[in-house]
Amino acid sequence: MSFWRGWFERRKDELAEEIRTHIAMDVQARVERGESRQEAERAARLEFGNIGLVRDVTHGYWRWSWLERLMRDLAYAVRVLRRSSGFSVSVILTLAVGVGSACAMFTVVDRVLLRRLPYQDPDKVVEIHEMSKKGEQQYGAPYLDIEQWQRRSQELSKIAFYGGNEKQVSFLEEGDESTHVSNRAVSANLFETLGVHPALGRGFVADKTTGAVDPQDAHAAILSDTAWRVVFGGLDSALGKTVRLDGMSFVVIGVMPHGVTFPLKADYPLVWTPLVLGKADATRVHNVTPEYETIARLRSGASLSQADAELKVIQADVSKSFTDADYRDEAGGVRLERYADSLAGGKTQKALLALLGAAGMLWLIACVNVASLMLARATGRQRELAVRGALGASRWQIVRQLLMEGLLLSGCGSLLGLGLAMAMLRVFEHALEMQFSMHEPLTPNWAVLAGLLVLTITTALLISVWPAVGAVRAEIEPLLRQGAPQQGMGRAQHRMRALLVITEIALSLTLLVGCGLLLRTIYALRHVPLGFRTEHVMVAQMTIPAYKFAGRNMTTELYQPLVDRVNHLPGVEAATLMSQAPMDHTFHMEFSLYGGKSADDIRRGNIRAEFRAVGPGMQRVLGFSMVRGRFFNDQDTASSQAVVLVNRAFVKAYFGDERDPGKILGEHLLSLDSKRRAEVVGVFEDERQVSAAAPPRPEVEVCIPQITPETGFYKGAEGVAMDMAVRTAMSPAAILPELREAMRKASPDLADSKFTTMDEIVEDSFGSQRLAAQLLEIFGGSALFLCVAGIYGLLAYLVAQRTREMGLRIALGAQRANVMGLVLRQAAWMLVAGLAIGLGLAYVATQGLKTFLYEVKSNDPWTMAAVTLLLLIGGLAAAWLPARRAAGVDPMQALRAE
Repeated sequence: MSFWRGWFERRKDELAEEIRTHIAMDVQARVERGESRQEAERAARLEFGNIGLVRDVTHGYWRWSWLERLMRDLAYAVRVLRRSSGFSVSVILTLAVGVGSACAMFTVVDRVLLRRLPYQDPDKVVEIHEMSKKGEQQYGAPYLDIEQWQRRSQELSKIAFYGGNEKQVSFLEEGDESTHVSNRAVSANLFETLGVHPALGRGFVADKTTGAVDPQDAHAAILSDTAWRVVFGGLDSALGKTVRLDGMSFVVIGVMPHGVTFPLKADYPLVWTPLVLGKADATRVHNVTPEYETIARLRSGASLSQADAELKVIQADVSKSFTDADYRDEAGGVRLERYADSLAGGKTQKALLALLGAAGMLWLIACVNVASLMLARATGRQRELAVRGALGASRWQIVRQLLMEGLLLSGCGSLLGLGLAMAMLRVFEHALEMQFSMHEPLTPNWAVLAGLLVLTITTALLISVWPAVGAVRAEIEPLLRQGAPQQGMGRAQHRMRALLVITEIALSLTLLVGCGLLLRTIYALRHVPLGFRTEHVMVAQMTIPAYKFAGRNMTTELYQPLVDRVNHLPGVEAATLMSQAPMDHTFHMEFSLYGGKSADDIRRGNIRAEFRAVGPGMQRVLGFSMVRGRFFNDQDTASSQAVVLVNRAFVKAYFGDERDPGKILGEHLLSLDSKRRAEVVGVFEDERQVSAAAPPRPEVEVCIPQITPETGFYKGAEGVAMDMAVRTAMSPAAILPELREAMRKASPDLADSKFTTMDEIVEDSFGSQRLAAQLLEIFGGSALFLCVAGIYGLLAYLVAQRTREMGLRIALGAQRANVMGLVLRQAAWMLVAGLAIGLGLAYVATQGLKTFLYEVKSNDPWTMAAVTLLLLIGGLAAAWLPARRAAGVDPMQALRAE
């Protein structure tokens, strides 16, 4: 600021020097014409005119004069706020809480909902999903269906396809280094469909007849920018290098531009390999024909609804030629959606918008609170502002000065709020990653900073306009009378402050009701019977390069020796293997059976159930119960009778409610291979597989020791992912070092396994409910504090302003209890009005929380009553201190002070 002040002063000095030089030259000319110096100076000054007026007029024509006035107002605002440092700090902290919460939530919304995808015209990129007649979305579509869409669609300019997420992690090896990557097999025109091209090298060569990759590129690979930098350090020499991906050799032919990924939800750096069609792609046979996910681009001028209607007609015609009736039912329809919309489903969008609305409400509460403080401060500065007006300051200059003070406070609050937003994002980093698949640190970008600037200016206007307008409307003469007391708050200002406090109460009640509903939801979720025990259970998520065990049995050579070693560790009660832990979302398998040689009751309908491979020790680890039959045991081996288990939900779904669960025992439900039909030997109690809020689904379990490389389930159950669950007699963290060492000895590749506890998995499964509850706890607590502070501040100020009145009342015989009642009644009517308005607002606002709630209604009367009582108690407690101060006024001192 001193730089600008010095620059302005230098310009003024230059103007003064120019005026002096002009007058001196005129004086010199007159002296040369024969006039005396005294007469020449007098005549020159008379001819030049009023020097001060000329200086001011000239100054007014300078383009940067407005900047000088602005900097002068800013310097004065700094001096004023520095003198009242306590007030300034409280305002800045209040605004920081409101602005920080809004900035943090807008950062998340911008990343999830508003981000522009790194593709050309991303709004034209759509996904195609095959749908069953029941409206169920299928996992993919066979090539024969995709081929028909490519040939017959007029609304889609390009249609590409790619392999589903068959593997969570692949291993990219270059030299002796191994890197975890995500691998997707894609058709040759995928990047062309997305409208992107390699930054280095080239793309895949297309097979002109199928659109897939030409066999000549069957061993080519394209790296994402991240994979290129991690593996090759960003060197151009990576092109042409040979790498090994899951044991197979590939030549790097291209590198995609920075920021280009597909799919966007990949957990690791992406590597794209060629999708080459095989003989199975020329058929439509369940569990034999590969199915692919499909991406397309709308033609110029085509709408999503037109393309969707066209493909529905095409698919309905295509499905008529299906000879398999089950296949015809499962793939008789299609649905199109924009790819951007598929990244954040309807529930996610509602969740984020609801949280953004809650953050905006907290910001508004902060602004209302500060506006109330600014009104009180403006009342205390009435005489100062009157003196400035009497000395010639215009009303606009006074308003501008107050607006500058508001802008300075808002700017400081926004800067501190930005720091709070970044801290909040760091605290909730894990929850955001779990809920929205954010694998990069969240930091405010330029869009967020631009929004923060708009928020800063808006905040400054909200907190400054009302005090400024009230200040300039005040009459100057009464405030300047000699000996006149400092005027207090007028009736209009008192009503305005009371209205602001009522607004705070109403908004705070709305936030607290939402917080209460979500806390009740979390309580209900934590008390849902899960069907298994979670305490003292450690889960190791193992990532193993299965290609290293090609032609070997991973169960006998790796997994079972590992379980035996862990079972002998001190403090371990039981250990077991499973393809996926309950409620863990790292990997998912589903079992489908269409018709087939099964029981009569099953043959009449298609079976779709959760599929899991587990070890014999699973019941000892998780502690669930059996309804009928037995669980797997050590006698269930690869050479014994193949057996399977089902849960109660499976029996209910496919055998009817009225039937005895035990009647399914002995049924041959499926075949592990061509020689072994698996017999149902047990029915276990339902457990929550997805989340505590989701009801149990039908489930089929097979025994891991019975799965061999010749088994059809082997690749999916053991070659992709495997978890090991360990029940301990002590804290799971205490045994973690020994467990890591045991896994490292079993295989160095297991050293990077991730460890978590069953309790953490259950907590993470709460998803959006837990995240929303935690955020609303912060928002609601802050709102409650600001609301109580607002009530206290208003009443404390009123008591201070009415000290003389209170003393006079007591001197005339009023009881001190009556004086206390006067103040408390004033607080009570504000509380009643605010709570009444807040209940109506909460009833409407909580409708947006329905997707979050579990076992509680959005208009739950008990929650609303509890929150109302909490605010009422808090408000009366805030009014108690000012009321006691009013009742304790000494009449003589109060009257003598005036």
